[in-house]
Amino acid sequence: MKKKDVQYFKELLTKRLEELLSRADDTVSGMTAPKENFPDPTDRASLESDRNFMLRIRDRENKLIKKIKKALERIDNDTFGICEKCGEDISINRLKARPVTTQCIECKTKEEALEKALGL
Repeated sequence: MKKKDVQYFKELLTKRLEELLSRADDTVSGMTAPKENFPDPTDRASLESDRNFMLRIRDRENKLIKKIKKALERIDNDTFGICEKCGEDISINRLKARPVTTQCIECKTKEEALEKALGL
């Protein structure tokens, strides 16, 4: 992979990581705000439902943060863009679509077909 491509992905991943981390800080500060007292149980249930939804989103973002950090480590180790399964280069188009990917499209397709066949 060309140096300019690697630099592009490093900047993209770093920017995305910063965005996710700042959102995580906002969530934590929002969750520690004083609790409101709702006399209506329906209002309280709605608030709890919204909080649970927000926590699920943040959990997914936390997993993405870990993947981004690993991708940045691969950039530093000069292994970014190389499929972990077959060792071939991952296409630039695939990396643009999913910069945290660790597999080329062929290996990922095979893995998903196997998971589907096994019912996972």
